[in-house]
Amino acid sequence: MLWSDPENNPPKDMRDMQAKMRRAGLVLALAMVVAMFVLGIR
Repeated sequence: MLWSDPENNPPKDMRDMQAKMRRAGLVLALAMVVAMFVLGIR
């Protein structure tokens, strides 16, 4: 981090990106579970 950045306060775009990545991870994990379930049924 730069010396001019406030402590423990990431910029808004960084927080938005973290939220998007968290949601993408959840969707990916859910999709993998569904895919394993479908492939396991066959």
